[in-house]
Amino acid sequence: MYGPSSQDVDYQQEAVTRLRLPFPLVSDTTPLLARLLGLPSFAIGGLRLYRRLTLVIRGGRIEHVFYPIFPPDPHAQQVLDWLHTHPTTTPSTRRGDG
Repeated sequence: MYGPSSQDVDYQQEAVTRLRLPFPLVSDTTPLLARLLGLPSFAIGGLRLYRRLTLVIRGGRIEHVFYPIFPPDPHAQQVLDWLHTHPTTTPSTRRGDG
């Protein structure tokens, strides 16, 4: 699990510590991901920031997008519930021989 951030690496390291995040933040200061994937973002104080969203990525493909995330408090459970009802399939299961 990773969190994209349009802020610089020094800010990200401080935020991970301050917020006690259980995952690293990935720097995207351009923000290239927002442009290429059409991710929601907003500008404030000369910064382009990502809006809160969750991408479920499996096998290098975006499988599901949670957006908007409001209220944020129950969101982690919503993601866990979705993952529970959409388990990962193994390659042998996809081919039909498992």
